[in-house]
Amino acid sequence: MSKQKTEEAKEPEKEASEQAPEQKAEENPLKVSLEKALADAEDYKRKWYFVSAEYENYRKRTATQSASRYAEGRADVVKGLFPIADDLGRALESCSDEKTRDGLRMVIRSFERLLEEEKIAVIDPAGQPFDAEKHEAILAVEPKEGEESGTVRDVFRKGYEQNGKVLRFAQVSVVK
Repeated sequence: MSKQKTEEAKEPEKEASEQAPEQKAEENPLKVSLEKALADAEDYKRKWYFVSAEYENYRKRTATQSASRYAEGRADVVKGLFPIADDLGRALESCSDEKTRDGLRMVIRSFERLLEEEKIAVIDPAGQPFDAEKHEAILAVEPKEGEESGTVRDVFRKGYEQNGKVLRFAQVSVVK
């Protein structure tokens, strides 16, 4: 009897061990399939983050470029007004009629307000050391008493700069 009990006890173990490989075979493809799906989902998520970041960088870059181009376009338009301002200044210096002088001063003030609005500064370096990054030397002159070499004596044409970028170099005479 004990032998029979032992055999009966072994039979359920046999059945369980026979079922286990069948269950493993059934679960295994599902598990593999699940793991593959999770790996694919993780890969797609990583790619989506990459594409999202690339798009955000592209959007910021194009916005910056667009703003820069717009500002450069405005500066180009204002650059076209510099010779007109020069002519108005010469007309003011040579004018003898007081009413005409007042009219020219008003126009020059309007131009100066436009420069302020565009954040454009005048480069007027009379008496300052020569700076090749902002000035264009068109004449070298002999020093007068007390003048240092390399100093700007006269300004023939004002220069202009915007945000540290020179729009037009000042034309100057420099002491030898």
